[in-house]
Amino acid sequence: MDLAFLITALIVVASPGTGVLYTLAVALGRGGVASVSAAFGCTLGIIPHMVAAILGLAALMHTSAVLFQIVKFAGVAYLLWMAWNTLKERGLLDAQPERSRLSHFAIARRGVLINILNPKLSIFFLAFLPQFVPADAAAPTATMVWLALIFMAMTFVVFVIYGQMAALVRGRVLSSPVVMAWLRRSFAAAFALLGLRLALSTR
Repeated sequence: MDLAFLITALIVVASPGTGVLYTLAVALGRGGVASVSAAFGCTLGIIPHMVAAILGLAALMHTSAVLFQIVKFAGVAYLLWMAWNTLKERGLLDAQPERSRLSHFAIARRGVLINILNPKLSIFFLAFLPQFVPADAAAPTATMVWLALIFMAMTFVVFVIYGQMAALVRGRVLSSPVVMAWLRRSFAAAFALLGLRLALSTR
């Protein structure tokens, strides 16, 4: 296994983004177990982009302005919805037992959508994976699949760690209405800024 790939992948995975932000929000609002579902959903959301990169479909998205814009603004709309949902008292960070019974399937589904609706991921993987495929590889496609699976495994593990760390301070956070209000605004602003960055992005 290429050490450079592992180090680069770890840096990419650990860098704060929509998936990390979502996992942290779920951990603070609903606990460590729920954050595992969020991490799992975010990891599953990588699969379409990996497949697109391996099959070369990401290149089509890169050359098709219309297709790229459609996916991009769908992602922007979803991130802005996440910002609004987080800002509400009964939204993503709602920790009241009688109101926070969002199923693990629903939590994972949101994580899947967050990553699927980010067209930059497909283009990123199209540029990222081939760099670590040896020129003399007997089966380059199989090598890319193997690297993609390792990247997904690292994503899941790192996101779970993020979630469990956030869950450790959950009790202190929930005991302070002021801190909860500040967190709602901060997470909502972060989702909105990520949406704005995606809206302003180019291919």
